Amino acid sequence: MSEWQRQLAAALTDPGDLARRYQLDPEPLRAVVERYPMRISPHYLGLIQGPGDAIWKQCVPDPRELVATDEVLDPLDEERLSPVPRIVHRYPDRVLLLACGECATYCRFCTRKRKVGCPAMAGTAEELAQALSYLENTPAVRDVILSGGDPLLLEDDRLEDLLRRLRSIPHVEMIRLGSRVPVTLPERITDRLCAMLREFHPLYLNTHFNHPRELTPEAAAACRRLADAGLPLGNQTVLLRGVNDTAPTMLELVRGLLKIRVRPYYLHHMDLTSGTGHFRTRIETGLNIVAALRGPVSGLAVPHYVIDAPGGKGKIPLQPEYLLRGGHPALLRTPGGATLEFPNRVE
Repeated sequence: MSEWQRQLAAALTDPGDLARRYQLDPEPLRAVVERYPMRISPHYLGLIQGPGDAIWKQCVPDPRELVATDEVLDPLDEERLSPVPRIVHRYPDRVLLLACGECATYCRFCTRKRKVGCPAMAGTAEELAQALSYLENTPAVRDVILSGGDPLLLEDDRLEDLLRRLRSIPHVEMIRLGSRVPVTLPERITDRLCAMLREFHPLYLNTHFNHPRELTPEAAAACRRLADAGLPLGNQTVLLRGVNDTAPTMLELVRGLLKIRVRPYYLHHMDLTSGTGHFRTRIETGLNIVAALRGPVSGLAVPHYVIDAPGGKGKIPLQPEYLLRGGHPALLRTPGGATLEFPNRVE
C-alpha cells in the first residue's frame, strides 16, 4: 500500500471519532452521515483550528443539511443529460465522464452529494465500457472532463488505462481532470503519477481551493509537481457563506494561488442543491467581491463568477450587465440573450 492509500485508509469516517476528538454530541452528526457520507483525510483534518472555522464548515456534517427546502437533489439535471451511465453530456463538444465515485474528503456543499461516496456512484466495468463506447460513437465530442468523485483516487494503473483508451479515440483532442486531492490528499500527487500523466498531453487539471488556509506547503508541492509535468492548472472556487464570502479572504486566496502556479478560473455561485442552502450567499455578494479584486490584483488572479443555471442550461457569467434585476428572485440574462429567474436568497 502506498503512502497516499494509507492516508486515505486513515481518513475519519465515523461521527463518533469526530465527536470524541472535539467533545461533541455524535447523534446529530450520525443522522446527517446516514444520508450524506463523511470522509475527512488526515491532511485536511489537520487544517481545522476549531469547530465552526472555515475548514470545519466545508467537511464536518451539519444538521442543516437535512432541513427540508425547495432545493433539489439534482439541480443541474445531470441525470436527464446522461445518455449512458457515467456520462453527462450538456454541451455539444464536451462531456463529463464520472470516473470515480469517491473523494478523499467529502465536501458538505457538493453538487453531487446525492450520490458521491454512496453505492449508487460506485460504477462497474460494464458502465465504463458503455461510456467509452458512447464517446467513440459521438464524433462531436472533442473534450472529455474526468470528474466524479475524484478521478485521481483511481490507482495509477487504472487511471493510465482510462487515459490510454480515451487517447485512442481520434476525435478526443483534450482531456481535463477535475480533482481536489492537491488540497485534501496532496500525498496522492507522486512523482510516479506525474510521470504517467506527462504521457497524455494535452492534459489539463482544475483543482478546488476555497480558502487561504488550504494553501499549505504540501499542497504547493503537489501543484508544483503537476505543473512541472506540463499540466496547466486552474482553480474552481465555490462561494460559501462563512467560508470565503469576503473580499479580503478571496484576495488572499487568489494571490496565493498564483504563487503556487494555479490560475483562478471560476468562482461558482452555489448550486441549488438540497442540503446546501446554509452555504448560499446573495448574487450581489459575489459581484462585490469580484469588483473588489479588479485593480488590487492582476487580471490573471480574477476568476470568472458564474452561475450554473438550473436544469442543465449552462453557465451564466455574473457581471453587472447580466444582472437585470436584483432582489428575490434575481432576473439574469443568459449569454444567448434569454432571461432567467434565479432564487437569490440565503437560508
